[in-house]
Amino acid sequence: MITADQVLTGRDALLAATGHHPYARHALWRDHEARGWRRDGTVGWLLPPEQGPAGGAIGAPGPALDIFAGLVADGVLRPGQWLHLPRADRGEVTARLTVARLDEWDFLWTTAAPPPQPEEERVVRLTEADHPALTELIEASFPTTTSRPGDPRIVDWYGIRDGDRLVACGADRSRGDIGFLAGLTVATDRRGRGLGAALTAGMTHALAARYGLVALGVYTDNVGAIRIYRRLGYTGSVARSSVHLG
Repeated sequence: MITADQVLTGRDALLAATGHHPYARHALWRDHEARGWRRDGTVGWLLPPEQGPAGGAIGAPGPALDIFAGLVADGVLRPGQWLHLPRADRGEVTARLTVARLDEWDFLWTTAAPPPQPEEERVVRLTEADHPALTELIEASFPTTTSRPGDPRIVDWYGIRDGDRLVACGADRSRGDIGFLAGLTVATDRRGRGLGAALTAGMTHALAARYGLVALGVYTDNVGAIRIYRRLGYTGSVARSSVHLG
């Protein structure tokens, strides 16, 4: 059983409790209702099953782990589900939860348009006809990504072509009220030529025109990508741990 200072029902109540934090604005979809709790200043929530992660939190890791450990004990959460939690020490997480996999990543955001990048004009919106080429590129160059053609979380795909070949791609997963880039991929034999920066800048410009604030997620050990994103204006950040329950 969980112990909470306040039970929160609905997206508006959760957003208010987080101070409309950019991560909460992304994670809490506009067309889905969520329920959650506030404990010691940390806000946690559960999400509908079709959204992917079972839940998330913003704030200090300790209260978040307390909340979700209680939900596991109550049988609300099961092995195979995953959570996006505030960054916590691996030992602290495994002491409270049975963990099949733990990923560390950073949620970055910008409110400013990035400086123009060489080759940015090559970024185009893709269609369903491009799904086979997307699958081929992702399997070869970013097989661990969870963003793939057919994923219901994805609104649009963008890419860069070299002739008939798709050499870079990224997904628009803007389901909250901010823009969100995901699955940014460049073909392994085309890296180091500025295509990643061009793709990110082109997609950021497209989504900023609609949302004002644009965000993305990046694994913490991907220092090269983080350097590019910082240069393009992604200076807001919050550290995250994705916990896959065992």
